[in-house]
Parts: sequence; C-alpha cells; structure tokens
Amino acid sequence: MKTVLFVDDEQSIRNSIKRMYLERDDVRLLFAASGPEGLEILKQEEVWVVVSDYMMPEMCGVEFLSRAREVRPETVRIMMTAYAELSIAIEAINKSEAYRFITKPWNNKELEETIDEALLRYELVQSLKSADEDVCLSLAQTVELKDPCTKGHCDRVAGYAVSLARAAGLNERVVSDIRHGSWLHDCGKLGVPERVLNNTGMLSTHDFETVMQHPHWGSEIARQARMSDTVINIILYHHERFYGGGYPSGLSGEHIPVEARIVALADVFDALYSDRPYRKAYTFDRAIEIMHEMTETHFDPGLMNLFLPIAEQARHIQPVQAVSTLVTEDRRPHDRI
Repeated sequence: MKTVLFVDDEQSIRNSIKRMYLERDDVRLLFAASGPEGLEILKQEEVWVVVSDYMMPEMCGVEFLSRAREVRPETVRIMMTAYAELSIAIEAINKSEAYRFITKPWNNKELEETIDEALLRYELVQSLKSADEDVCLSLAQTVELKDPCTKGHCDRVAGYAVSLARAAGLNERVVSDIRHGSWLHDCGKLGVPERVLNNTGMLSTHDFETVMQHPHWGSEIARQARMSDTVINIILYHHERFYGGGYPSGLSGEHIPVEARIVALADVFDALYSDRPYRKAYTFDRAIEIMHEMTETHFDPGLMNLFLPIAEQARHIQPVQAVSTLVTEDRRPHDRI
C-alpha cells in the first residue's frame, strides 16, 4: 500500500498531518518524532515517500534524509522547514537528493499534491524496472492525466518517432527504446504543478523555470528505473535545438543524441496538430509551414526531410485516430507552439 512517513519532533505538526488525511484510505501514514526513530521505521517498512522536518533534536533533517537514502534509496525524500532559505534547500538537494522542499506553514492542497506526485514517482520507478511495455505505456498515460489537453500525446509521438527512426535506418532494438522514450518523454511533468501545465496565458519567469526542470526530473526517474541510455537521452534532451539555444544543456547539432532529435520532431508536430490549453490545433498545412520555419533553429534538416512523408499520413485524420493508423510537445510555454 502507498506509505508515507512523516518525521517531525512537534506533536502538533503530526496531528495536523493526521487530520489532513482523515478522509483518505488509499494512503497509509507512519509517524516518527525523531530522525533515529524514522530510520528504524525505514528499516522495517516499505516507505514510498518520507517527509522530514529540518530542525529536529538529535539529528537534523538533512542528515536524516541523507541516511534515509542509504537505508532505502528508492524512497522519495521531501524536506519541510519553517526556514525558507535557499541555502537549506540547496543543502537538502545536494546531500540527500531531496525531491522537493516545502516551507511551513504549508498549504494543505499543495502539500497533498506534492506527496501524491512523489507517490506516483515511486510507483513509476518501481513499475518501469519490470521493462513491461504495457506497464510503461499505462504509466505514461497516467502522467498525461495531469494535462488533460495532451491526452494521447505520448502514444502519437511514439508512432511518429518510430516511423522516423525506421526511415533513418536505425536498428530495431534502438527503435524499441525510442518507442519507450517517446511514451515517457514528459514523465518529468510529475514535478510541474497542474496550474502551470493548464495555464492558458503567459507563464511567469518562475513558472517557466519550473517547466524547464522537467527533462532533468524525468531523466532521473528513468535512471532510477535502470532504463537504457536511449530512453534517458530522449527524456533529457528532447527540448534541445539543432542550432543551439534549447534546454537543459544548450546542446547543438550532432551533440544532441539522434534519438532525442527524432522525438523532438515528432513531439512538436503533434503539439502543433493538436489542441492545446492556449490555442486550437493548427491546420495540417499551417503545422507543416511552422515546422519548416523551425527547421532553421530547432530541427535536424536531414531528419526533417525524412519526416515530411510520415507526417503527410496524418493530413486527413484526426490526431487521436492517427495512433492506430501510424502504429506519442510538450506544451512549450516559451514560444506557445
């Protein structure tokens, strides 16, 4: 069962958490009043998520989470503190690989959403270790539920990317990994608040910086699940641009792995040819016109030439129907494609 451990030396805090979860029976709560007590629980229980206070007697939160990582490395770790200092957040992330940093007093809804995302992250990592295709696609579709307007997106991107990979002459083992990476390319959106994903207007600088973290967050999920380098590369680099200026690493040209260049093309085409929260789908001709314009900055021109006849198959079918016919964008807030 989904299990969350809260470690806090204040009884009032532990009581508040209990009240917050009174109406939920899908999550089992465990509590500890100190770091040493929390470590004993971790040794005995399969804890999916641990939330620890920062200031505690005997053992501070950073030390506790660092030791928790050694005891049960797969458990997702969250730091909670009343001291909203950047240095504490950096320390928590660097020393214990904390997934999130939450300040007191917290907002119940935001805290619960963060914990639910952490639970899903744990489930995603554990399930992906099975290397089962059905599980992989099912979990990718679960991630999509955070952004209702992208329903079916990961499967459509996979269809386009697999066709392009074969046209490029890649071997079937790599093609299979490209399918999996396409399904999971946006799994890092687990860490992006739904209010940001579904924002119909311009994003603030802070919100856009949050969105830009999703390739890193997603690639860490894939690494923990011991997925192939091809899958990890797709998740991490599908927002890089062929002529530079993308994220997260600003790679260009053939420094971008070919699998990421392939998925980037498929990703953007599906985004243009589908409804987004901030606009309706473009017509096929306009989508292709924009793709040509973007080839001067975003795409590998050789792959673009191979992609055009593949995209042409979608001209007279709706994107949702394209999945079954061909065999998925991210919503890009910076240029609103």
